[in-house]
Formats: sequence, structure tokens, C-alpha cells
Amino acid sequence: DLVAHFELANFYRDGEFVGKDMKKVIYHSEQAAIGGHPMARYNLGCVEEENGRIERAVKHWIIAANLGDDKSLNALKKGYAVGRIQKEDFAAALRAHQAALDAAKSPQREAAEAARLNNH
Repeated sequence: DLVAHFELANFYRDGEFVGKDMKKVIYHSEQAAIGGHPMARYNLGCVEEENGRIERAVKHWIIAANLGDDKSLNALKKGYAVGRIQKEDFAAALRAHQAALDAAKSPQREAAEAARLNNH
């Protein structure tokens, strides 16, 4: 399952419960990302950026931002600010990110959030 792959990737990255192993980090992150896990996709973008493959990093972040991932949107924002990302690509990712957030909204979620805030 994609959450298990994501957690395994984190364990291998951090060396928690298992030895550090970047090949396994990438494998499990890819499996989670293929399954639609936005944070796994973001992490793959970070790995690509660390390895100097900016175009690949941007592609991962665009996909994750399209799924509503805020960290990916921020990475794209930074990339746009320094000229790594074209205006059209950033604008499209921004629109898709907002659409993902809007799709996740519901009256029940908004009521639950309001109740949570009132209790604190």
C-alpha cells in the first residue's frame, strides 16, 4: 500500500529501524508516488534537486502540487523566483493546486474545522 511504501522510504532515509539505503528510499518513494502519495512525490523532487536534476525535480513538484501538496507548491514558487520555472508552468501548477484544495472542501469538513477552532 502506498502509505507503507512512503513510511518505508522514510525509515530507509533516516536509518530508523533499518540501515540507511538511498536505493530503497527511491524505490519505496517511487512506489508511493505512483500510487498517488503527494509527499512521496515531493520527496522524489527533493532527491532529484539534490542530484542536480532540476527539470525532473520540477516535474515531481508539479505533480504533487496538482494533488494539493503545499510543500511542492512552495518549492515551485522558489524555483519560479530564481528563474528555474517558466511563468506558464508555475501558473498552471498554482491553478491545479487551488483546484485540488477546492475539491477537498466540504460543508462537513468546514463545520468540523470551525468546531475544532471553537474548542481551542
